[in-house]
Amino acid sequence: MLVKEMMRRPVTVVPVGATLGEANQILQARGFRHLPVMDQGRLVGVLTDRDIRFATSSLCPEPRSGDDPVSLAMSSPPLTADPLDPVEDAARIMREHKIGCLPVLDGGELVGILTGMDLLDALMSLTGVTKPSSRLEVALVDRPGELARLTALLATRHVNIHSILTYPTPDEAVRTVLRVDSNQIRSLADDLRAAEFNVLWPLPKLRPVQ
Repeated sequence: MLVKEMMRRPVTVVPVGATLGEANQILQARGFRHLPVMDQGRLVGVLTDRDIRFATSSLCPEPRSGDDPVSLAMSSPPLTADPLDPVEDAARIMREHKIGCLPVLDGGELVGILTGMDLLDALMSLTGVTKPSSRLEVALVDRPGELARLTALLATRHVNIHSILTYPTPDEAVRTVLRVDSNQIRSLADDLRAAEFNVLWPLPKLRPVQ
């Protein structure tokens, strides 16, 4: 999944000569948290609602007023993304720098903006939860062929896979989370356990005490 598939456009921007009060009005009226700041068609910064609150508070070393220009509170130069960047790379940049958005530039032109909410939408799409499906989680042995063995077994049961996500764990297993189109998920999990897969979800049914 690429940034261009999840970014928001068109982008609401504010000119570098706007005041903090004017920018705050835009944020409040639109329900936004981030505003790219433009100077003659060029991106020069990003202003957030948090920037405004801090700049106009007593905590700021040089408190600003609503009549001061946004250039005194914006983050500059801004970190940006390219439309063809993988969305996971954008997420990594945002996490490492603890920022809530990435303006998206294509050849220097502002063409979109990617926010934390957009990343959540991307996660939902990647995990397949936007479609009717069931969740299956398996801990695979970290060796070639295990994922192929799992998907082959599901194919013999005529189960369609909507999504697959994997991640390593400290115990050297590979957690594999699938969204599948079967509503017989417990019987499917029983079949996987019979084939010696370590199924983590759904949990096995508890047998009644005799």
